[in-house]
Amino acid sequence: MNDFVFCSPTKFVFGNGVTDQTGAEMAALRFGKTLIVYGQGSVVRNGVLDRVKESLNAAGISFVEAGGARPNPEVNWVRASIETARAEQVESVLAIGGGSTIDAAKAIAFGVPYEGDVWDFFTKGRKIEACLPIAVVLTIPAAGSEGSSSCVISNDAENRKVGTNGDIFRPKLAMMDPTLTFTLPAYQTAAGVTDMIAHMEP
Repeated sequence: MNDFVFCSPTKFVFGNGVTDQTGAEMAALRFGKTLIVYGQGSVVRNGVLDRVKESLNAAGISFVEAGGARPNPEVNWVRASIETARAEQVESVLAIGGGSTIDAAKAIAFGVPYEGDVWDFFTKGRKIEACLPIAVVLTIPAAGSEGSSSCVISNDAENRKVGTNGDIFRPKLAMMDPTLTFTLPAYQTAAGVTDMIAHMEP
């Protein structure tokens, strides 16, 4: 058997309907005011965003929103969201979505306390030394980013897609509600299964 070191500081909460427990779980971990990061609008249309906000209100956690994260999130959107987080003095970041939304949230979380440009972490080898705590409400299977130490961001101006790694930005909390995946198109579900298989080592 191969030697290995396994580190998973993420608290995973799995079960039907756990979406409605998001605020309570974040409060238990002492999350403060949070920036809700989400994508192109599906969580708005299907009511998931409202459910999460209701749970935050019930737990006494204030929040602001940063919607519009795209697949392969773009650094300019991340930069703008960092400025929003700073202006609103948020203390944590909450991603609602799949891998791209979570990666955007990670970049925002370690970009907020950094005095330079967040792109430095992806291209200049800067070490990430500070990061806001991150929580995740996962809406798609096979993302992996809800517990990983990796983050990938795109830069359209440079035509680049670059990743960075660090245990410091592993999410502290991942809410995994399988009922949120029930309405996914069959193609998306199949793509997720294929993605999982492709990432398995023989």
